[in-house]
Amino acid sequence: MTTQNERTVPTTTANPNETTNPRTSEKVTAVPPRVDIVEDETGITLWADLPGVSKEALAVKIEGETLTIEGNVTLSTPEGLEPLYAEVRAPRFARQFTLSRELDPEGIEAKLHDGVLHLRIPKRKHAQPRRITVQVG
Repeated sequence: MTTQNERTVPTTTANPNETTNPRTSEKVTAVPPRVDIVEDETGITLWADLPGVSKEALAVKIEGETLTIEGNVTLSTPEGLEPLYAEVRAPRFARQFTLSRELDPEGIEAKLHDGVLHLRIPKRKHAQPRRITVQVG
């Protein structure tokens, strides 16, 4: 039988991808989501696999030339029930990308559908830091 402590992977405090599991207050490491990136004449399209992440638990941000994707996995458990075993050991995704100056951060479009984040980043000018609104598929 799995104990409460086995549901997360403890890490050291020196890890920059470390976060705290809200259920157990244990330290866990963020997992980088798997991505596919395709470039065409007008821009870049990025798909990131974020299973279990809702729109409310997803943050897509631009700061300077850095694109940051962060999401917390939300597992629904029926009321009054406690999971005996859970294979989700890192309930957080995090990944950063450095954007080329050819890309236009002001024109980024983001959609989340069935656990897949779709970002379209058009080519153009460099812009100031801003937060991107995520739309549900």
